[in-house]
Amino acid sequence: MNARHGTALLLPAVAVVTILLIVPLLLVGDESLRLFVSGRVGSAHDAPLTLQNYAELLRAAYGRYFADTFRLSLIASVLAVVLAYPIGYKVAREYRPRVRRAWIAFLVVMLFLSILIRVYAVSLATGPSGFGRWLSDLLGLSLNSRGYAEISIVFGLLHCLIPMAAIVLLAPLQALNPRLVEAAQALGAPSWKAHATITLPLSARGVLAAFMLCFTFCISAFVIPMVLGKGRVLFVSNLIYSRFGEIGNYPGGSALSITLLALSLIVVYALDRAAGSRWRKL
Repeated sequence: MNARHGTALLLPAVAVVTILLIVPLLLVGDESLRLFVSGRVGSAHDAPLTLQNYAELLRAAYGRYFADTFRLSLIASVLAVVLAYPIGYKVAREYRPRVRRAWIAFLVVMLFLSILIRVYAVSLATGPSGFGRWLSDLLGLSLNSRGYAEISIVFGLLHCLIPMAAIVLLAPLQALNPRLVEAAQALGAPSWKAHATITLPLSARGVLAAFMLCFTFCISAFVIPMVLGKGRVLFVSNLIYSRFGEIGNYPGGSALSITLLALSLIVVYALDRAAGSRWRKL
């Protein structure tokens, strides 16, 4: 009886996931295999099946979009976890409840801040009216160069990722016993070595979870590269929008979407497997 009630409770959630997630993905997959005819929006209902949309993605131009997306996403995700780890540790080890609650409230507010406010704030900060001229002179890059656009995109991603990663890291860092580090320091280990050999390994799963969350956010980012890239650097999500919204090439946009989804799953699975094998050796 209890099992039946449990199954009945799962049915609404399964129905919602099926209708809103699985069915649309299947439709996108079917559209990606249809032949696109120039001059119309989407494919015809009786359009023949073809792999031409996927074969087109083998061109070097598309490879650049995917390379930029994954490269900048990787850089931003690594930097976000590195910068968020001390914040998460500070909040987790804060012994004053009011201060700890204030920190958590600040991170939550930053997490839910409008993406448009973030993007245009970063755009102003990295532009001529902010510290853009000083930073461009320091790096030897023009404000209108591709390299500076990439840096602006990374800044925009970090604005969103750091509070996200810090919140994810809170739980594993709070679960650590601080006496382990204290014991290591009492035995003569320097503070940095105690944290490197105890705190970091024991929170490795949380670090991986934060990285994966940041990485999946980055590769699907749309507004950040569109505004901060200034047309010089675009992510695959911007290319997908162009295919769907500007030229009506639904089959091409669907093929890009399925390819991005497949590559993302492969990268996340590979990272999880690599981390899992590493932990089994410890």
